[in-house]
Amino acid sequence: MHFSTNIKLLRKRKGRTQGDVSSTLNMNRSTYNNYENRVAKPGVEALVNFSEYFGIAIDTLIKVDLCKLAESQLSQLEKGYDVYIRGSKLRVLATTVDQGNNENIELVAEKAKAGYTNGFADPEFIRILPTFKLPFLSREKKYRTFQINGDSMLPIPHGSYVTGEFIQNWNYIRNGEACIVLTLNEGILFKIIENQIEDNGMLRLHSLNPIYVPFSIHISEIKEVWKFTNFISSEMPNARPPENEIMENIREIKKDVKGINERLNGLPEQEQ
Repeated sequence: MHFSTNIKLLRKRKGRTQGDVSSTLNMNRSTYNNYENRVAKPGVEALVNFSEYFGIAIDTLIKVDLCKLAESQLSQLEKGYDVYIRGSKLRVLATTVDQGNNENIELVAEKAKAGYTNGFADPEFIRILPTFKLPFLSREKKYRTFQINGDSMLPIPHGSYVTGEFIQNWNYIRNGEACIVLTLNEGILFKIIENQIEDNGMLRLHSLNPIYVPFSIHISEIKEVWKFTNFISSEMPNARPPENEIMENIREIKKDVKGINERLNGLPEQEQ
């Protein structure tokens, strides 16, 4: 049971003393001290009070060693994204940190995608992924970078490296947000999201490239969602807007048709 170390950690992260917490919870300071030092075990009423005070489920306080979580994971818990409270099947994300306990950004390159689909929840697999830092990103959030392929998200080029912020609660995904979605059967997808979870438990996925037809996928088929943050590419995106390119193509077609008509009009009547 991790209760004693967990309440000590959470208390310190709040900047509170034992006296502050015990006073708020209407208990003797000595009783609280005994809880932190494993001299006494809390009863049901005390567990409920601690859960309400920290905003974290009793199961989490007891079963999860919060000292082993990365900063981004602790921040998610403190913001209310507790899997036990929400009754969700969302898991604690497998992640890596540097020697200073700061989050790494793991890189899932094209060659690692198949392995990631199967090993995304395996800390050993995540540990062998290449890592790097982007200093302009928040230290309180979790990021991961995926290499994309294909032309479904043009003008973001094939082979680009897309970085996303981990989304714990999918209900908060806003319509029109670009996300990397890990699915059971389709692998890793980079799409624009239409959130239909409240209506039918679905996310509808749209491509930037209009030749690709949108499709829906049930949340039971989804394992992770990462909100688009930025992308890195060695290629320059097409500077011309698609509508200009279409208009240019139309002008070329009109020119070709005009040329054909002129040639036909110049032929002798019997040859036409």
